[in-house]
Parts: sequence; C-alpha cells; structure tokens
Amino acid sequence: MSDLPRIAVLYGGPSGEREVSIDSGRAVLQALQGLGLDAVGIDIQPAILQQQVTDSKAHIVFNVCHGAVGEDGLLQACLETLDMPYTGSGVLASALAMDKWRCKQLWRAAGLPVTDGILLRRGENAPDLGARFGWPLYIKPNHGGSSLGVSKVTGPAELDAALQSAFAIEDEVLCEGAVIGHEATVGILDGHALPPIVIETPRAFYDYTAKYLADDTRYLLPSGLGATLDQQLQRLALKAFAELGGRDWGRVDFMISGDGQAHLLEVNSVPGMTSHSLVPMAAKAIGMGFPELCNAILRTAQRRVKHG
Repeated sequence: MSDLPRIAVLYGGPSGEREVSIDSGRAVLQALQGLGLDAVGIDIQPAILQQQVTDSKAHIVFNVCHGAVGEDGLLQACLETLDMPYTGSGVLASALAMDKWRCKQLWRAAGLPVTDGILLRRGENAPDLGARFGWPLYIKPNHGGSSLGVSKVTGPAELDAALQSAFAIEDEVLCEGAVIGHEATVGILDGHALPPIVIETPRAFYDYTAKYLADDTRYLLPSGLGATLDQQLQRLALKAFAELGGRDWGRVDFMISGDGQAHLLEVNSVPGMTSHSLVPMAAKAIGMGFPELCNAILRTAQRRVKHG
C-alpha cells in the first residue's frame, strides 16, 4: 500500500470544458486506483465544494478541473481556506494563466516573446483590426480554454461573427495577429520540460474539433524542429512558467514563425489528462507511463502536506 493518505480527484464543474474535465478525472482516478492508492472522485459543485471535499475525508487533492472555477484560482483559493494540499499552481499563478491578456503583459515586461495583440471590452469601439494586424487574425475570449469561442478571421466579412462568438462567452476578448508557422507545446513536470510536440491539423486552426473530435490531427513527437529549437522551446517554457509563479506541472503553448522565432501563446495550468492528451503523450516519449505520470504529479503536492 501507499504511504499517501486519501486522495480526492476533482473534475467536472460548470465550465464549457466540463466534458473534457470529466474524461481527465476518470482517467486519473482509474490510474491512481490502479496503483493501489485510496482515491475518490468528486464532480465539483462550486456552491458546496468545501463540503464535498470535507465529506470525502481526503487529505490531498488531485485537481483536473479545466476552465472557469477549477483553473482560474477560485478552486485553489477554496482549497487554501481548507488548508488542503492540491496539485498544480496556486491562486495567483492560476488566475494569471487563465487571463491571456494579463499573462502576456507580464511576459512582455519580463522580455519574453509574445504574440502581438490587444484587449477588446464589451461596449467599447474596436479599432480597425485589419489595419492593425492584417489578415488573418484571431479573436478569442480572454479567459477559458479548449479553443471555445475562438475564430480565425481571414477578412473583414468574418469579423463581426467572430466578435459575437467570443463576446457571447465573456466581456473581454483578445485580438491577436496571426503567426504563420508551426504550433507547438511543451509540458512541464516538477521543474523539468518535457519534449516539445508540434501540432498539425488540416482545419483552419487547432480548434475544439481538432483537439477532441477529429481523427486527422497530427502530433509530431519528435517535433521535427531540430534539437536546437527544441531546447530553446523547453528553456522558454520553463522561464514563462516560472514568471507566472507556476508550480508542479502545466503546459506552455507556442507559435513558431517560418524563420524559427518562438512566440508564447498561453499557459495551461491544468492540462488535459486523458491517455491521449498532450502532457501524457510527451511523458510517454521519455518512458513515463500514464499511471507513473499521475503519481509524479501527486507527489509534487504531497511535499506540501503539513506534518505534525
């Protein structure tokens, strides 16, 4: 048996990423139980979350709640008030990672390369985005993940519909100029960067369908970028994660231009954790199976368990 006490695996919740989170939660729960650990699953309800955690009689939390509440600092703050150790980044880093605009402002101030963008607020007059960025450009909700509400806009005729789609989700919307090249991602585990993965899709961009539904999305691992650029991405991912105050594990996404320049897109502080998700894929490339990965993430939180 393990030396770990009871583990509560938190998943689900109210966000648009609920179904993905449920898949992640089930996979993690099965892996931990398969290791002989005393793990229970909780589909979180924010209004009674503290009671749910208390009733579980858990001593440590493995958080795989994606999106609002689970990934934006709210769940983390709730667990802090319970003095409950949990996997992943703390309150501030989680909130910053979820806020694409303010995260990039921090990175820019630290001298890190980011994609060019502006923040649009509901009710404000938008500037001439085509003149500002050229075409194509991207419109996306400032918070959230799984590419929900994100549009690639190839010309003026598509702009209004893209803005309506993003503003239907929230009051702050990010407009970014397109970087033409490769999309790549780097997983982070316990202070180490995993091998980069390059993502290719025949769709307009790596949207929700390409991530979770399509069978023609390609994941290149090895990335095909070459050892020098791979190592540059790993160093940049670790620095970007550290600037936010991230801890334990996460994933940093990039766009790489045709001349090999990397541009930071965003951080995922609670990445997908199904057997086919990107962090498990990268871990497998270094010989770490899914149960071993789950256990390694759990151990990072165990170090914060207070003794005595």
